[in-house]
Amino acid sequence: MPVNTLKRFLDEQEVRYVTVRHSPAFTAQEVAASAHISGYEMAKTVMIKVNGKVAMAVLPAPLHVDLRHLRELTGAGSVELATESEFKTLFPECELGAMPPFGRLYGMETYVAQRLAEDEYIAFNAGTHTELIRMRFRDFERLAEPKVLAFSH
Repeated sequence: MPVNTLKRFLDEQEVRYVTVRHSPAFTAQEVAASAHISGYEMAKTVMIKVNGKVAMAVLPAPLHVDLRHLRELTGAGSVELATESEFKTLFPECELGAMPPFGRLYGMETYVAQRLAEDEYIAFNAGTHTELIRMRFRDFERLAEPKVLAFSH
């Protein structure tokens, strides 16, 4: 979903957001620094597999996914990192590694770390490595319909 498609979706849902252009950055921490926002507000999307099905784990840039704990919280038989080859074709309009955290738009579950839900705002890649979107977390939650769980450390 390129940035224009994402903006159109947000506009149709009457969500207020800010688009931030930044110099090219490829990790969530680099994006946060480049855009001058807190790493704890900047969401990174980690592609995982839950019982063999590709899903998104979304968490603050400086934190890591605790796969074992996420498995316990979801009651899944297995939770593991997805390989690039397992998900790269699922986001044809996005630059690899810059997909926005709206799994339901791609037919997949989205798990969001509780720590992100504690902030009023969330920022995330908008399909490219040079643009992000910042919006209220409650609006993101309404649109993305994630499962909010405490799985990061």
